[in-house]
Amino acid sequence: MIDNRKLENKELNRRTLDEFKESNKTPIVVVLDNIRSLNNIGSVFRTSDALLIEKIILCGITGTPPNKEIHKTALGAEDSVTWEYYEKNTEAIKNLKGNGYKVISLEQTVGSIDLMKYKPNIDCKYALVFGNELRGVEQEVINLSDECIEIPQFGTKHSFNISVSAGIVLWDFFSKLNK
Repeated sequence: MIDNRKLENKELNRRTLDEFKESNKTPIVVVLDNIRSLNNIGSVFRTSDALLIEKIILCGITGTPPNKEIHKTALGAEDSVTWEYYEKNTEAIKNLKGNGYKVISLEQTVGSIDLMKYKPNIDCKYALVFGNELRGVEQEVINLSDECIEIPQFGTKHSFNISVSAGIVLWDFFSKLNK
């Protein structure tokens, strides 16, 4: 018989905040481009903590910690995951490119690549850009991107919520990079 007893928190062997900070990180920087919802921001922090993401860059109108609405969904991940703020998203992208990151925007474009077909290179550092809930990634940022990827969708809607998109894409990259 399979033991399906829920694990208690003490059995999960969670890292301490200091252990997390010292851990080898997944070579991914998440860029949040003008995200309106503080709950979405907090959710991305929490997902980034779970997958050992290197850093989050918050741009434009995207809210920043400390913020009780971000904390509500981040549950403390805003303290574990390194983050920076840039007023201009293009400045953040240019800085990332100058530091050797391959910039990939999550957007439906003429030349976008299906996420299921995308094969990240384990020797590469990535910056993944997620855009505004209504307008997506700004065209100026897309123009600076090395590539665009999109999540295949089969219903009547043409987009996922930003926090869902981040969860799907970050898990996909994490699992492909850690085979």
